[in-house]
Amino acid sequence: MHAEFWQTRWSRSEIGFHLAEVNPYLQRYWPALGLAEGARVLVPLCGKSLDLAWLAAQGYQVIGVELAQRAVEDFFTEHELQPVVSEVGAFRCYQAGNVEIYCGDFFALSAQQLVGCVGLYDRAALIALPAPMRERYVAHLTQVLPAGCQGLLVTLDYDQGQMEGPPFAVADDEVQRLFAAHWQLQHLASANVLGDNWRFLKRGLERLDERVYRLDKN
Repeated sequence: MHAEFWQTRWSRSEIGFHLAEVNPYLQRYWPALGLAEGARVLVPLCGKSLDLAWLAAQGYQVIGVELAQRAVEDFFTEHELQPVVSEVGAFRCYQAGNVEIYCGDFFALSAQQLVGCVGLYDRAALIALPAPMRERYVAHLTQVLPAGCQGLLVTLDYDQGQMEGPPFAVADDEVQRLFAAHWQLQHLASANVLGDNWRFLKRGLERLDERVYRLDKN
């Protein structure tokens, strides 16, 4: 998606993708990764997710990446945090406590900025991108994250012919194809969550499968 699309969505507060609670999959499955307290964790396309604050509260150093400045500023305002703002490469960086959010283009992120990053949490990044950009996204993740990085991936799958994304449908076979060369994947959970998502029912979906994967980078 073009940058203007997301900037417009945030400026109009058209953010139905934002969850008003911490993701239950994160709370359930993250502890099993066994990452040490203080570990650096990347959250790409993070928006103003409450998951950032939850990870920080567990003692992790959280690195968010978000295109929309409105989303970044809203996160710190809503958590009553006064960030230190600096320019870091192609990004405007906001930092307060254990949370650091790079505001800018995810694809400008470098391996140098993620030195020592051993965690990854993707609930809304892969499914926010159309197919060609998903290829590029996973390739960039693989390039900038070090070997041994562990994380969680949450996807949605539905009949793409019944609704235009985002969020886009990402089937299990696509996840396997995208990650198989450089990551170990473990399917942790799946459920049809259509009944809990009225806005997707209204858009005509007949199925909405949510899947959770554990990722381990080779």
